[in-house]
Amino acid sequence: MATDRFQRGLDRMKELVSAEHTNTFDHVKLVESYKTLDADLSDYIVSFAFGDIYSRSSLTQQEQTLVTISTLVALGTEPQLKLHINTGFNVGLTKEKIVGALIHCIPYIGFPRVLNGLSLVKEVMAERGLAPGSSTD
Repeated sequence: MATDRFQRGLDRMKELVSAEHTNTFDHVKLVESYKTLDADLSDYIVSFAFGDIYSRSSLTQQEQTLVTISTLVALGTEPQLKLHINTGFNVGLTKEKIVGALIHCIPYIGFPRVLNGLSLVKEVMAERGLAPGSSTD
């Protein structure tokens, strides 16, 4: 039986998924991919991360995503970073905003991690059919 937290998280998670770019990895696919490892893990991700944290109203979806992208590039967690770059485009962030946030991280975390993140931005854009030199406004 789904709890209120789980349902709130599931609803919030689905808001971040693109109906147009079904070939990209998203949060719903992530949760599904871990169900075979442990049944409770999906509940932890959906209920806590999305039901409790992402459902807070103090930041917009775009602000939440920029914070997440910046944190993940600092941690060097490229698979999760790629997922959240996709999410950034899904919630209306432009290439300029995402790249700008990553460049802003250079003095704090250094060129190597930021360059890895920028490579993922290019990869995500290519998968979405966006030219790297184009604006995504």
